[in-house]
Amino acid sequence: MSGLKKVLVTATNYSVLCAEAKRMLEEGGCEIIENKVGRPHTFEELVPLVADIDGVVAGVDTWDEAVFKLAPKLKAIARFGVGVDNIDLAKAKEYGVKVTNVPGGNANAVAELTVGLLLSLIRNVPTLHQSARRGYWDRHVGEELAGKTVGLLGFGNIAQMVAKKLRGFDVSIIAYDKYPNTAKAEELGVELVSSDEVLSRGDIVSMHLPSLKETRHMMNDAAFAKMKRGAYFLNTARGALVDEQALYRALESRTIVGAAIDVYESEPVSADNPLFKLDNIITTPHTAAETAETYHRVGLVTAQALLDVFAGKEPANPV
Repeated sequence: MSGLKKVLVTATNYSVLCAEAKRMLEEGGCEIIENKVGRPHTFEELVPLVADIDGVVAGVDTWDEAVFKLAPKLKAIARFGVGVDNIDLAKAKEYGVKVTNVPGGNANAVAELTVGLLLSLIRNVPTLHQSARRGYWDRHVGEELAGKTVGLLGFGNIAQMVAKKLRGFDVSIIAYDKYPNTAKAEELGVELVSSDEVLSRGDIVSMHLPSLKETRHMMNDAAFAKMKRGAYFLNTARGALVDEQALYRALESRTIVGAAIDVYESEPVSADNPLFKLDNIITTPHTAAETAETYHRVGLVTAQALLDVFAGKEPANPV
């Protein structure tokens, strides 16, 4: 066993949903250490696991210098998804750790949940579900999606898939992106506008931007104040994009009528998060990418990336 490469997998449900990827790694001479906590690891939980690992299939745990110092053999982190804001890329390079991701690997899953949350939000599905189960006949009057303007903040792979899926709902779609794909926008019938225009025109505004220093708390009090009265807000991207206190104030004051979020500033989210006290928000536990298809697809790509690094080859999708 001493000759095996040790791979820590912090993504969850690996044996069940990534069986083929796990087999690839084992056949490639790797010993797999799986996530036993069923959620992102804390620093304290990573400490006893990283001393002799060679590679990581990383979920959304934090990988920074404090961890790298404890993992002298670590050669590669294959991010199980696309966002790498939980990895200190500069320090990874300094410590000789290659980082890869899987752009587009979870795009369809996230886009599908975004549309699902959108429809659930404007028809108040979760509340109606609970009401009916309690024997009440609360026939809430919702809104139709047809005729609405959907604003996308960000127009990358996920946002483009959201736009494609919404075309059949008879909506107008506008989008902002710092580096807009004009050809894709034209193909999908999406009007490219400024971020302020997305906020002011959108009946529904959906976040699809990466988490960067310049996008942190992009949605703050001033941004929510620019939104249309009666508008809805969704975030299936990253929690750091939104000032949660500002979102709370916007929802409590009915500056916006409702919101649906899958991501939070601090994860795993605490049960005492003030947002959970509101009746006009739908919340899910960072589950947008959690589909069997995504796990299978992303599992294979991340496994190959680690095997390539261990073999001295340049992996696909370096970050």
